[in-house]
Amino acid sequence: MDRKLAAILAADVAGYSRLMGLDETGTLVALKSHQKDVIEPKLAAHRGRLVKTTGDGFLAEFASVVEAVTCAVEIQSEMARRNAGIPPDRRLELRIGVNLGDVILEGDDIYGDGVNVAARLEALAEPRGILLSRAARDQIRDRLQLRLEDLGEHEVKNIARPVRVYRVLVDGAPPLRRGPSTPRPRRRAMIGGLVALVAIAGALGWYGTREPRGPEPGPPEDPILALPSGPSIAVLPFTNLSDDAGDAYFSDGLTDDIISALSRFSDLRVIARNSTFQFRGGNIDVREIGRKLAVRYVVEGSVRRSQDHLRVTVQLLDAEDGTHLWSETYDRDLTAAEVFAVQDEITERVAGALGSSAAPLWKSQMLELREKRTDSLEAYECVLLLPLFYESFSPDAHLRARDCLERAVKLDPNYSLAWSSLATVYTEEYKYAYNLRPEPLARALAAAQRAIDLDNQNQNGYYALAIINYMNEKDLNSFYALAEHAIALNPNNASVIADLGLWMAYSGNWERGMALMRKAMILNPLHPRWFFFAFLLDHYRNGEYREALTEGLKINIPENPGVQAGLAAVYGQLGEAEKARATLDHILEIQPGFADDPRAWFVKRRVPDELVESLMDGLRKAGLDVAPAEE
Repeated sequence: MDRKLAAILAADVAGYSRLMGLDETGTLVALKSHQKDVIEPKLAAHRGRLVKTTGDGFLAEFASVVEAVTCAVEIQSEMARRNAGIPPDRRLELRIGVNLGDVILEGDDIYGDGVNVAARLEALAEPRGILLSRAARDQIRDRLQLRLEDLGEHEVKNIARPVRVYRVLVDGAPPLRRGPSTPRPRRRAMIGGLVALVAIAGALGWYGTREPRGPEPGPPEDPILALPSGPSIAVLPFTNLSDDAGDAYFSDGLTDDIISALSRFSDLRVIARNSTFQFRGGNIDVREIGRKLAVRYVVEGSVRRSQDHLRVTVQLLDAEDGTHLWSETYDRDLTAAEVFAVQDEITERVAGALGSSAAPLWKSQMLELREKRTDSLEAYECVLLLPLFYESFSPDAHLRARDCLERAVKLDPNYSLAWSSLATVYTEEYKYAYNLRPEPLARALAAAQRAIDLDNQNQNGYYALAIINYMNEKDLNSFYALAEHAIALNPNNASVIADLGLWMAYSGNWERGMALMRKAMILNPLHPRWFFFAFLLDHYRNGEYREALTEGLKINIPENPGVQAGLAAVYGQLGEAEKARATLDHILEIQPGFADDPRAWFVKRRVPDELVESLMDGLRKAGLDVAPAEE
């Protein structure tokens, strides 16, 4: 193969599908005008070669990184000038990525990681933005007087190692000058919410999802949206070695508690339970797990418990080469106090081994946490049953967890975590009508308030209280305040972030909701399929029906009538009559009464009225007889 070193520039139009939906002819005319009057002349002026166009984007190569970056800055400056008099929702705005790398030549085309990195940088960039790889930045740092922002390292799709990313600060930047310049002080890596949003948007390429409109800038210093900048780690489900296979929930619960404890270290990126538990029982090389989850370290272990004895074996491994960093075996009496002690020791040892800056504070935090735990092993085991419900979403699992948790708060009325878990079970009783009894939300509210009274740092208590307020109150302000507080108590708990992000989107706060969903997807790379439903609705409300269909087909939850209704509405809007009819038939099969009130599922979740009626319009086009909205 012929190879060479080249500077690669990749660009595309942000929100192109939405623009085509608004005005197909006008968008095409504007795009061709920009290509003819801006892109092609700038490439020629800087000796760039147009390798190929990709509908709404293009790929170019340069012999010089200086020329490539200068060309990118001039293109963005000229595009900003041309867009000045155009309404914001009609502007064609480019995202650009520049990399220096080895490429493979095949005719007039180029391939290889050098090209792939440039493309991933383009996907990470915000509208009007330019991102550089470290290799590109090193070539221009003493040759162009540009302000650069270090966005830290990012894991990107199909690239083995993290890519260091730098943002060119185009707006307000000084004129380009060749020659040496005084180095400017670098800002700290991972600056606030903007950095988090850029990283979150880029992660969508990893999951096979892409948000074409690009991220909206968040508050400059938003700790909730910021991603951990330290080591990445996955805790695999501990193997159950007990004689009773039914004890697996105990070993799973122990694992889950260690994940939750580690996620409280603000500088550790801890992969969520949903992702790591997909490797349960598999004989997979730790290096492969590291690649799939994009982590550097892996914790694995086993649990054996008998009537009065507990043995936990744990080891920390480097996922890059599979080497063992340390291992430990804990032999303890089987009591609640000893179970928690083992969790604490493992958590402290892992955080210390990874160099967490918060590790020295762990012991003092544990003193406060221990006061809020339980001495009842049975009550603790009841709390461990709640995750089992979320694995199956079955009425039987719900009833088992609810009955056990009601028993747990009688065994220990001061166990905050049991009360917050019970509040969550009651909200699920209301949402899914499982084992329904009178006043589930009133019972949920009382349980959540009791949990917070016992422990005002109980994230699950505030999370449950937020959901209850969302469902029970007309004023959304209390929901937003409680949701933000719940997330702030542990900004790295992916399940809480995703669920509250979805409810924020439902409430109409789409920008915040989608930003939270994207962060959750980074923390939970093999996330549940329902995560994509927020993206389906977001695209749908913007008239991006083809993109909404792409998201809908990823969900694959055939028994959920709301998801299927969203998919049917998309088919209706796209005019795909056969698929629309088949989806409607399936909905009526799984929920025969759906046609009596097709708004009910969405109204119960307080989806904005405008979006509900737009979905009803899609269902009408799909063939469902939907009555007009009541005045």
